[in-house]
Amino acid sequence: CNDWQTGLVPALLSKEISPPGTVFTIHNLAYQGLFDRFAFDALHLDPVWWALDGLEFHGFFSFIKGGLVFADQLTTVSPTYAEEIKTAEFGYGLEGLLTHRADDLHGILNGVDYSVWDPAQDELISKRYTTKTVRFKAENKKALQQHFELPDETDIPLIGMVGRLVEQKGVDLILEALPTLLELPLQFAVVGSGAAHFEQGLVELARHHPDKLGVFIGYDEALAHQVEAGADLFLMPSRFEPCGLNQIYSLRYGTLPIVRRTGGLADTVVHAGDAERKAEQATGFVFDHASVEGLLWAINEALALYPRPRLWRKVVQTAMAQNFSWEDSAHHYLALYEDILAG
Repeated sequence: CNDWQTGLVPALLSKEISPPGTVFTIHNLAYQGLFDRFAFDALHLDPVWWALDGLEFHGFFSFIKGGLVFADQLTTVSPTYAEEIKTAEFGYGLEGLLTHRADDLHGILNGVDYSVWDPAQDELISKRYTTKTVRFKAENKKALQQHFELPDETDIPLIGMVGRLVEQKGVDLILEALPTLLELPLQFAVVGSGAAHFEQGLVELARHHPDKLGVFIGYDEALAHQVEAGADLFLMPSRFEPCGLNQIYSLRYGTLPIVRRTGGLADTVVHAGDAERKAEQATGFVFDHASVEGLLWAINEALALYPRPRLWRKVVQTAMAQNFSWEDSAHHYLALYEDILAG
């Protein structure tokens, strides 16, 4: 079962004489499926479930608690997020329950489909490339600049962003930082939609800085691929991120992610510090605190490395060599299913 919409399934199955084993996966704990008591009564649910150790949550009827309380095992979509949701900052009032069930809570990283997201076979980008032909990435950068009517400049970084324009994704930090960033040798290509004030803020900045910032409001699958292939860096400064997929796509495309150290971002991106680069582990740029200062620090780290092409190319090649396919994740789920069946 996945997320609050299926939360009642483990609860209802628990009433069976021989219930099947159940696994409940949390994709985003911020969405809990809360309804009033009328909905609980209308579904003719067992009155005993209207309790702290049942489906009641601060006077509301909580679908997600059906999964968290009654499922045999719980999973979420990254190891770090599994730890974070046991804290008050990320638990949304359910941290006590999740701590109580800590032995049954497993963080299994989401995988990605490399048959769709791989520059070696991507038909939606201008020029396909591999780690050996990463020089062709420059042709995709030129095409992306043309699409957004940005100057054809090869010697400054182009930062891409694709996603929902909401506070969770750190868009407020980006908007606050952009006046400073637009004074630096940078270009931006943004694709997304979300809160109206974020959309309007980006469009207004693009109107005043057409040579630095290109914005597309909405979602376009082909354009999303072109951003991944054409940008030098990918911006994802999320306040929280259960797993995240765009940073994993970016790694495969050699588009170094700039991320906050949270959830799946912490599990998939290694900061390009001196020690990490020497160990050939560096894959992007990571900052700790959800602040404009943290974001600017990470971008300045990228700007310091970009003019050093040999070192930059090495980090790009390390990023492209990462493997976050479903194959590994599937083995973890299979082992969990087998444990439930054996138990």
